[in-house]
Amino acid sequence: MLTLENIRYEQDGFVLRADFSLRPEARVAVIGPSGAGKSTLLSLIGGFITPQSGRLLWDGQNITQNTPSARPVANLFQEGNLFPHLSVYENAALGVNVSLRLSAAEKARVHGALERVGLAGFEARKPAQLSGGQASRAALARALCQDKPLLLLDEPFAALGPALRREMLDLVGEIATEHRRAVLMVSHEPRDATQFAQAVIVVAEGVAEAPQDTATLFAKPPKALRAYLGDD
Repeated sequence: MLTLENIRYEQDGFVLRADFSLRPEARVAVIGPSGAGKSTLLSLIGGFITPQSGRLLWDGQNITQNTPSARPVANLFQEGNLFPHLSVYENAALGVNVSLRLSAAEKARVHGALERVGLAGFEARKPAQLSGGQASRAALARALCQDKPLLLLDEPFAALGPALRREMLDLVGEIATEHRRAVLMVSHEPRDATQFAQAVIVVAEGVAEAPQDTATLFAKPPKALRAYLGDD
């Protein structure tokens, strides 16, 4: 279980507070207005920035000062962050070992991940030879290869059309269920939350609220969410 305990992060006058827990295998959407701190929240959990106060705990162990690689977290960003000079296989294999020196078992793991996301046969291609959807699948395969219990998604499918985005969300959901992983996903699209997430974290006015049941939240949204949805 991930716990953010009295977290406070401040930079250049911007403040974000968070105090909640994320249960194992939860699928949670993070929504709120632009600039509210959604990506900041994921950066705190991923270890790319450090809070001024509070603690991050994983199964009761303090990971606040841990580097990103030492956290139980895999990241999938909007840009995908595929290396253009590497093949699809090599990009995915970075999730196992950045040296790309893999054992036979590790190579099988990479091929298995590519097959699971529908890229079997694409191993030798470079990112420039992929469609947007295929590039998203390659980035997802790399995250899958990291074999971490928590997957952080920072709008990775924002550039895709609605139908392909729904397809990718379904795929992430299937993989998360199969591998018993929790998922925390930032999205500007409320329909992504209702399609994918069991719970929603609303980030607004300097606070990342505790996760709330998706259906209940959207049935009776609080003021901050109504303002974001344009329902005021």
